[in-house]
Amino acid sequence: MVGAVTSSPATSGGPAPVAYDDVVRRYEPVLGLETHVELGTASKMFCSCSTVFGAKPNTQVCPVCLALPGSLPVANGAAVESAIRLGLMLNCSIASWCRFARKNYFYPDMPKNYQISQYDEPLCTDGYLDVAVETPDGPREFRVGIERVHMEEDTGKTSHVGGATGRIHGADYSIVDYNRAGIPLLEVVTKPIEHTGEFAPEAARAYVRELRDLVRSLGISDVRMEEGSLRCDVNVSLMPRGGTEWGTRSETKNVNSLRSVERAVRHEMERQAGLLDAGQRVVQETRHFQEASGTTVSGRSKEEAQDYRYFPDPDLVPVAPSAEWIEELRATLPEPPAAKRARLQAEWGLSDEELRDLVNAEATDLVAATVDAGAPSAEARKWWLNELSRRSTEAEISLSALAITPAQVARIIALVAEGTLTNKLARQVVDGVLNGEGTPDEVVDARGLKVVSDDSALGAAVDAAIADNPDAAEKVRSGKVAAAGALVGAVMKATRGQADAGRARELILERLGAG
Repeated sequence: MVGAVTSSPATSGGPAPVAYDDVVRRYEPVLGLETHVELGTASKMFCSCSTVFGAKPNTQVCPVCLALPGSLPVANGAAVESAIRLGLMLNCSIASWCRFARKNYFYPDMPKNYQISQYDEPLCTDGYLDVAVETPDGPREFRVGIERVHMEEDTGKTSHVGGATGRIHGADYSIVDYNRAGIPLLEVVTKPIEHTGEFAPEAARAYVRELRDLVRSLGISDVRMEEGSLRCDVNVSLMPRGGTEWGTRSETKNVNSLRSVERAVRHEMERQAGLLDAGQRVVQETRHFQEASGTTVSGRSKEEAQDYRYFPDPDLVPVAPSAEWIEELRATLPEPPAAKRARLQAEWGLSDEELRDLVNAEATDLVAATVDAGAPSAEARKWWLNELSRRSTEAEISLSALAITPAQVARIIALVAEGTLTNKLARQVVDGVLNGEGTPDEVVDARGLKVVSDDSALGAAVDAAIADNPDAAEKVRSGKVAAAGALVGAVMKATRGQADAGRARELILERLGAG
């Protein structure tokens, strides 16, 4: 609920933040979101080095991405194709001619001391993405304008060792890993987002989530925010309600979760209102989000475009996609995530609340893939939202990061439906799959988890249960059939939960003359 979150604590001696309800009563937020998508190409943007995540530091480098003298870059065709497809999904115009530029600035993790990007001639421009926000009055739709989608290369990764903050101040030394240098990036830049009012934090989160789902549907990135393959810079400014001139913006860099995007917007609104109410000015600067406190801290003053001394890269030829190629790529586009959700809601007969639960759990695509693999939609939803959601929470990872596939979940559901497994045994099969013991069928065989349903195998367990529980057996003989539950429980315990409970009950009643 808007206003339910308490104000953020004051930051490093500045004025106290203003309560959120008071901020939105007197100020209008203006947002801007710059989202970096790390592409899942096999090689880097301008060389053939591998892009596999997690390799040993500085093992996926070459003369080109290390900027050694005499090396020349060549643009990655798959990255250009991915950029065009994303631009089309975002309703952008695709340039018939564009080129790369050099963005000049010094930073230790940039081997060239410049970044190859696009400046005044991006590949994709002037699009939009519609997003929905849940409000007390029902869903409300916002249209987020897309200024541009452009191609660029990522930098390396600097780690500061020693000290308490993990930042350069107070560190003993710094180390640089250039494996990430040159990884293909698409930067999606929104136009200023106005008129979101009290729902600004939620609108920002909804936009990043919808963009992430759209990119994932294209299959061009795994968009794992926790691994940095989707990162968001959050720009926020305030202007008095009724005003016409935007305030000075701050830019919170590299926010790496949907929740943090929402919290960063909320905190910046409260912080900037505190400055303005105290008669101070908002400084145009980059800031860093603090996960533990939900606040931002100052980084550095924000450069303007001229500070980067952009100029066309003389080593790269222009990109000139033909109209025919663009239309060929348009024909490969998948169903947009919003349209897919609406279709699935109708096909599965879901209420708005049930659909919202799927979306919030980030399980929609997983459930759909499980249904495509043959499972009933109700069973697929149950397993992903209950058992598997619990496992992901315990492991502190996303559902999609669990070591189990939709096809494997569908097979487990089928084994339960055909009577090979009970729900309890199925959960043990999930354990085995998650532990890397093989497919569901392999786990069932290796652990001996099949339901025992034939009379010869059950008979001994039934007889033992009757002998060990004479009081319960006598009650059943006297007509108190409900007492058979205790005997069934004994059979289940003796068979480690593998007995067919229904057949065990039938045998008990037959043995005791109550069938």
